[in-house]
Amino acid sequence: MRGLQKRRPGQWITMIGFCVAMEVILARFLSLHTWNLKIGFSFLPVAAAALWGGPLAGGITGALGDLIGALLFPVGAYFPGFTLSSFLDGAVYGWFFRKGTGKRQILLAVLVVQVFISLLLNTFWLTVLFQVPWKDLATLRLFQCAAGIVIKFLLLSLVLPVLKKHLVPLGK
Repeated sequence: MRGLQKRRPGQWITMIGFCVAMEVILARFLSLHTWNLKIGFSFLPVAAAALWGGPLAGGITGALGDLIGALLFPVGAYFPGFTLSSFLDGAVYGWFFRKGTGKRQILLAVLVVQVFISLLLNTFWLTVLFQVPWKDLATLRLFQCAAGIVIKFLLLSLVLPVLKKHLVPLGK
């Protein structure tokens, strides 16, 4: 994993801490929440951490952001399944961004996050929490996931090349 080789512990902790703080702010204060829908930009610091430090850094940022946000600024009851999903989001971004941040890598990462984690896994977590049939809930969430694919792809296509130029890679 790119982020674990030749890392400077202080640099790594500082970057993860900054990205977690940004994730919490974007997720808890600058996003829209309903019981089955979340619209916001908290994926950006998770993707930035994944770009900078690889799958583990992205996963830790996503998981800590969800956990800290849920503990300090709860939107509903804490559910660990969403923390797992948040970890997987960051890890997926990091895994796909290992080979670069071209349009193909961004699109594949966004598709995996939106279809497999958001639509399938998070919908399952919601069915566990609210006892709603998965099929009914998935139908409601299809639009959110489709819109998320477009929005995340466009934003990451704009933001990641800029970040790649200005972030200092680990080990340098």
